[in-house]
Amino acid sequence: MRLDKYICSCTDYTRSKVKKLIKKGIIVNEFLVRNADYKINEKEDIVKIGEKVLNYKKYIYLMLNKEAGVITATFDKKEKVVLDYLDEKEKIFSPFPVGRLDKDTEGLILLTNDGILAHNILSPKKDIKKKYYVEVNGELTFNHVEIFEKGIKLKDFKCKSAKLEIIRSDKHESKAYITISEGKFHQIKRMINSIRLNVTYLKRISIGTLVLDKNLALGKYRHLNEIELKKLKEEVIIYGN
Repeated sequence: MRLDKYICSCTDYTRSKVKKLIKKGIIVNEFLVRNADYKINEKEDIVKIGEKVLNYKKYIYLMLNKEAGVITATFDKKEKVVLDYLDEKEKIFSPFPVGRLDKDTEGLILLTNDGILAHNILSPKKDIKKKYYVEVNGELTFNHVEIFEKGIKLKDFKCKSAKLEIIRSDKHESKAYITISEGKFHQIKRMINSIRLNVTYLKRISIGTLVLDKNLALGKYRHLNEIELKKLKEEVIIYGN
């Protein structure tokens, strides 16, 4: 790994800040280095800024509150994608979205470069729950709660049992939470369509134990804290089926 990339991955410094530091000189294995493209062995080399030894972190875990109108992808020639939210210091890790949200859907996206964690979250065998807040253009009833629980049959597949929690309901509009353990294309919308209603607003609020931070504004992201990451890993890797 290049020295400049290594320092960015170990610190919160911007690339311009890192360039200035390298020009002044960085200690690598007790030798002074001023070349940004100097190759670092992440496992063996000791890199210092002043007297501080840098600790390399291999993985990155980010919670993003996606806005509507943004594509859940790493790149698109025409559309804004979720990686466009990130600063360069996060992009260095080459994170990717775990699963997807429709373009017009808001809410929680997990971005990481940890392939094992991502695989376990997305694995059908793990049965990881995803919870959504939904608004529809009509009345949700307790009969619908039973229909969701039994598993809705769509044209191409039958949904697993889902949990419908009605928050408020009348003839004109209903608000609810829907929890599913799958992630089929347009699944929530298609489930609602099957009971002759339409989704007017949809937001994902949790993936397993990971809950969207209520203080995280639309279009903003933050790193997962140690407790969030520990609980998520325990659920999907240690305790998952």
